[in-house]
Amino acid sequence: MEPMGRRTVLKLVAGSVAGGMAMALLPKAMAAAIRSGGAVAGADAVAQDTVLTIAFDRKLHSSLLVKGGAITPYQPSESLLLANGALDDFALTDHREEAIRDPRHGAGRQVIVTGRSNRHVEKQVAVTFFDSLPGFAVLQTRYRNSGTAPLKVAGWRNAAHELADAPGGFWSFSGTTHTDRRDWVQPVGADFDQRNKLSMDSSDYGGGTPVANIWRRDVGIAVGHVEPVVRPLDLPVKKTARGAHIAVELLQEFTLAPGETLITERTLLAVHTGDHYAPLQQYKTYMQAEGLVAPQAPASAFAPIWCAWGYGRDFTIKQILDTLPKARDLGFEWVVMDDGWQTNEGDWRIDKRKFPRGDADMRAFTAEVRRQGMRPRLWVAPLAADPGSDVLHDHTDMLLLDEGGAFQTVTWWNALTQCPAYQPTIDFYVALVKKIIGDWGFEGIKFDGQHLNAVAPCYNPAHKHAHPSDSVEGLATFWKAIYDAIHEANPQAVVELCPCGTAFDFHNLPATDQYPASDPTSSWQVRSKGKSMKALMGSRSSYAGDHVELSDRGDDFASSVGIGAVVSTKFTWPKDTEHPSEPLPPGGLVLNPQREALWRKWVTLYKQHMLPKGEYRGELYDIGFDRPEAHAIAKDGAMYYTFYADSFNGAVQLRGLAPGRYRVRDLFNEVDLGEVDADAAKLRVTFKHFVLLQATPVGARA
Repeated sequence: MEPMGRRTVLKLVAGSVAGGMAMALLPKAMAAAIRSGGAVAGADAVAQDTVLTIAFDRKLHSSLLVKGGAITPYQPSESLLLANGALDDFALTDHREEAIRDPRHGAGRQVIVTGRSNRHVEKQVAVTFFDSLPGFAVLQTRYRNSGTAPLKVAGWRNAAHELADAPGGFWSFSGTTHTDRRDWVQPVGADFDQRNKLSMDSSDYGGGTPVANIWRRDVGIAVGHVEPVVRPLDLPVKKTARGAHIAVELLQEFTLAPGETLITERTLLAVHTGDHYAPLQQYKTYMQAEGLVAPQAPASAFAPIWCAWGYGRDFTIKQILDTLPKARDLGFEWVVMDDGWQTNEGDWRIDKRKFPRGDADMRAFTAEVRRQGMRPRLWVAPLAADPGSDVLHDHTDMLLLDEGGAFQTVTWWNALTQCPAYQPTIDFYVALVKKIIGDWGFEGIKFDGQHLNAVAPCYNPAHKHAHPSDSVEGLATFWKAIYDAIHEANPQAVVELCPCGTAFDFHNLPATDQYPASDPTSSWQVRSKGKSMKALMGSRSSYAGDHVELSDRGDDFASSVGIGAVVSTKFTWPKDTEHPSEPLPPGGLVLNPQREALWRKWVTLYKQHMLPKGEYRGELYDIGFDRPEAHAIAKDGAMYYTFYADSFNGAVQLRGLAPGRYRVRDLFNEVDLGEVDADAAKLRVTFKHFVLLQATPVGARA
């Protein structure tokens, strides 16, 4: 299917609403054999696969059914938004169904329903199912002004549905960024109302993964868009008097001239059981076929990380080098030199107060790290230019400007954002990363900053953009150029992207080897972000729990190890710095004897079992409704389970075991808990905060 509206948010074309949805059609006899099955109450047209049925009534309102049972009433699911209200009702005039074969997604079926409103607007909805993605529909809508007067339009809405209340209420996932860094996964309270914008939420926060989700204990609905480039749509989720409502919307004013047709983006509508994991996996599968594929992370991307940020910007080289023997002894393999090595954000020149000989001292530093048996990684915050930097003075042409000519600011550094779609900007950072990897000898780069997730449209006349959205779409291309340059210099280098506190933009991730929890505010965020990222990037991808000091109690390694995340820390040793860049937590960051014993134990467990290289089984437990919270990983013939709660005393269920008997061991406390049978795999446990279990087939070596 050639997607409609791929290059612009609003694609307006002249001509009939009936054309332009070409796919390779199978023989009509075969198409007839797979046409919609039994009658659906109130339906005048039906689109369906083995899981999901979308039934349209005579007004082109739709109802969703899962395996024959209705989960939503008939509702105006696709609407044209006008200045004075929504155009919801269209009298059904035609519908047709054909078997299709798409070169990217394979065999499937497409239903096209057509209708006409009393406002002289023709509407056509195409619903496409692919055999490889049961319960996952791709929708696209066309609106043609068949009248004689121009029509003022305020936007459009697709896949709008309301799930009715049920015992236990709702949970929600939003892949969009909010400046307050709220949880991606939340219960839907009585006043829940999130606009979930994929555009900028503030000057330096925006973007995300274009999927939102609501679910009850029994069923859920996910919506989003499946365009291969960034689109500034909204994915609103709201608690209503009767249940919870979800949709995909574009709010943008324009005029639809007589004879002109508006084409919406390709939007997804999926139904599922369990939490948000399954629809995110389906989204990943669909986008892989569109060409957005995660790279194979180097083996070193799974090594434990020690970061020097505990010493702040005013670190000394002596502090870092003196800590290396302790970090290495504990099992850490990466050394991250964080913010403070540079003169400023923008020029990215070596601070000669710390490296008097400049390049020579930087090369000597990386050589010493390797001599001590560790790997050096360097922190950089690209696309930010500080006031007073030479690049800001000499290359103002690189700046991203809004429609009024104003700057886009990066609030953390009080810097200005550079445009990622301007070739001199790309060339500048390609040269920088080649120097970092190829000359200085670092084996990885940590890219950091909330502004790295998304940017606003750029109106800088020096850039000669074809459209202001070139900057928005060009950010992913910028990351690809950086990624390629780094791996040209060292094919085994690790590219880490940490867009602080944002919801990762999926379109950037194919140019990333490792993505951390990105400044989590709690252990819940470490785990819920981890589950989301493993669905999006694959169970064996390199997701890091970020500095353990950011977790609950400052020592919750269990929330990283138990979900298959890489462990990371920023401890100081033998004492805390006198010049921290951030307030120190209670007890500081110093590795005292008690912490040292705990850190050593967790790193040993992590390296012994290497759960990031297992298969994360996110479909087995519902992170919203299952209590205690549970995560499961299959690896080397064993199943690993981690349960989380403030405190718990009761039975837990070990799901996903193959037939047979299993020996269960509490790995952290080093206690055997007996045996269970896969047919009745319940085990009584008592714990505070967590319990980490390994279930090994009886007769197998643990």
